[in-house]
Amino acid sequence: MSAKSVKTPAQATAAAVGPQAEIVLVHGHRIACDGVGGALGHPRVFLEMGDEAFVECPYCDRRFVHADQAQASQAPGVYEVGGGH
Repeated sequence: MSAKSVKTPAQATAAAVGPQAEIVLVHGHRIACDGVGGALGHPRVFLEMGDEAFVECPYCDRRFVHADQAQASQAPGVYEVGGGH
């Protein structure tokens, strides 16, 4: 007879929701994301935060959160777009 694994309500909810999206701190409001992994990534998309403090990539669900320049770190597959149109 095998013992069944019992999950707490919090564990069951976490399993139903799935893994948490990656959070990337950035210091610009315009970001371009092409995923990670070269050919295994996704098409490059340009994302604009506008007045919000964050924006999410519609392909890979990464969440880009605006932070002070001192706190920001560059992640692979992320390109901060400055100026221009």
